Amino acid sequence: MTEGTTSAAEGADTLTRLEQEGEIAADYLEGLLDIADLDGDIDMDVEADRASVSIISDAGGRDLQKLVGRDGEVLEALQELTRLAVHRETGDRSRLMLDISGYRAQKRTELSELGAKAAAEVKSTGEPVKLKPMSPFERKVVHDAVKSAGLRSESEGEEPQRFVVVLPA
Repeated sequence: MTEGTTSAAEGADTLTRLEQEGEIAADYLEGLLDIADLDGDIDMDVEADRASVSIISDAGGRDLQKLVGRDGEVLEALQELTRLAVHRETGDRSRLMLDISGYRAQKRTELSELGAKAAAEVKSTGEPVKLKPMSPFERKVVHDAVKSAGLRSESEGEEPQRFVVVLPA
């Protein structure tokens, strides 16, 4: 077997594993929605080598906002519980991302803009910029935005006060 064939096979195996994670997560979340008597449709995808599961609602998602919570706290907890459910079934650690009513998608847009603004400030002043404490998801989005602006960034501090510092080139 050639190296290219092996890589293609490994890629297919990874895709199959991530799709399985998404299906396990969807089953777990459907059960949760049933218990909570909430309506929502579940959408599964694979993005950036991660399983991605979204709960969306045709009714505007007001009921689903309960599952997001203040500043996404409930969403973060549900994501961890869903990852644990996947781990229980597969035996492997999951990096699954959960979104509810587009909360993370909207947050990703806002954080990308924040990262770009911080990078622009660092470029104009030459001084590092420290941002407020953020969740791991939020920091990752900011790091990606800073990198795409041609600068580098680091995370500093200890959870839950860990924050991003945008550094000059």
